[in-house]
Amino acid sequence: MRLSLFKRDLRTLITLLAIASIVITLATSLYASWRVQRQALIDTTLEANRVYATKLASTTELYFQQAQSQLAWSASHLADRLSDSALLTSEVTRLREQTHSFNSVLIVDARGWVKGVSPESLKLLGRQLRTEIAQQALTERKPLISQPAISAANNLVVFISWPIWSKEGEYQGYVGGTLYLRQKSILQQLLGAQYYRDGSSLMVSDSENRVLYHQQMKLVGQKRPPPIGNAAREQQQNGAQQVSSPPQLVGYAVVPTPGWTIYAIKPTEKTLAPLSGLLLNVLKHSLPVVLLTLIGAWLLARLIALPLWQLARNASQMDNTSVSTEIGRIRSWYFESAQIKRALLTGITLFQDKIGRLRVEVQTDPLTGLLNRRGLTAVLEYFLATRQSFAVLALDIDHFKRVNDTWGHEHGDAVIISVARLLQQQARQSDVVCRNGGEEFLMILPATDLGQGVQIANRLREAIGYSALPPVGQVSVSIGIAEWLPGGVSIEQTLREADAALYQAKRAGRDCAIAAGAPSH
Repeated sequence: MRLSLFKRDLRTLITLLAIASIVITLATSLYASWRVQRQALIDTTLEANRVYATKLASTTELYFQQAQSQLAWSASHLADRLSDSALLTSEVTRLREQTHSFNSVLIVDARGWVKGVSPESLKLLGRQLRTEIAQQALTERKPLISQPAISAANNLVVFISWPIWSKEGEYQGYVGGTLYLRQKSILQQLLGAQYYRDGSSLMVSDSENRVLYHQQMKLVGQKRPPPIGNAAREQQQNGAQQVSSPPQLVGYAVVPTPGWTIYAIKPTEKTLAPLSGLLLNVLKHSLPVVLLTLIGAWLLARLIALPLWQLARNASQMDNTSVSTEIGRIRSWYFESAQIKRALLTGITLFQDKIGRLRVEVQTDPLTGLLNRRGLTAVLEYFLATRQSFAVLALDIDHFKRVNDTWGHEHGDAVIISVARLLQQQARQSDVVCRNGGEEFLMILPATDLGQGVQIANRLREAIGYSALPPVGQVSVSIGIAEWLPGGVSIEQTLREADAALYQAKRAGRDCAIAAGAPSH
């Protein structure tokens, strides 16, 4: 009788414990889910805004570098030839129409007289410029990117200029191009590519906090307090912050050459909108399950001893190869049995994890963290089994022996790591990057033909070439490209073709990409 009473009391106690646990767990889960989802949305949006602002800043910086390069070439081409009106007309037309980098192009002599202009509709030919930006270019006699100002044609512009010097070193004037801030320009195309449907906005301001770009055109040219303080921007070139007034999630990045700052902004309210009604929806879907669980807890409390009995039985059969499967099937209803089950499975789990890590280490290059040849073999076997075509890039760092001889193997390893990181950053999600040994790398590009492979190879080559790798500086790579198609040559032959194309690129002078089968130069 006492035993029966004890069991009945224990069952009641377990039922009450189950009820309390379910209620507390549900409340905690709801609150934790809300907090985690809220922070995840904020963090994801901040990072997305930072990455987008950084990408736009990089693209804009590249534009300014290319624009100045074009102007520099024209300046050297026009030296001692400012009297050739036909040449000047041809050159300003070429600069404006060939790349569409500028809205208008001017050639001005040392006294400020316009010698060439495109388009001619500006009617500035033969006029002497007296605007602030024109006088600044004449006075400073150096490459300039002006602050926003009103041009001689009464447009709000940013003026990019390059001085013209004669072969004897005499200042002869400058060649310059304008970017219209309130009209269609390449700047509008670069920054306005994303169509915002979620309340996001994009803003660009100069070093004096003057708005250069905004979806609301009326704000362009106005000075407005920046979303991110000057101190934060000076301390870090790109980043993201949650701003409280007004509540916004702001990612920013600085364009180094002109000193502009690009802001990607999304209202916090818009970011957190998906959380509306989250608790209500979770409760609505959880209540039926909770009620069923409470009824089940009362009915199944008498089976509390079952997990212990099953665990004890299996503990005596540890030499059985299927014991872990049997233990995994046991339904543990309370803490003690769950702990015993967890302890029994821990040894097996740790062993499996260790084996898994060993497999990863065997297939991974220890210096760069990329796949090694063993790991690449597994990937290629997958492509062969699925008969999925791909392009392969064979990359080699140019003059790497010179790096080791000059800077030492420690810095040579640092260059290899940096190049590996750049390859991973430039790779698509489906691409596979592998270190082939030494300074050589392989990239597998799924569903990519030879022409696309050449384009990607040149993009990789330029990205690496533009990157400074202290203390070595800039390095270049040579790339060979080949394509594997199901039913064609073997994968091994394709790899040999890519390797042959790589050596052809080496013989062609390095820092280039050559496709397999391309004629030798």
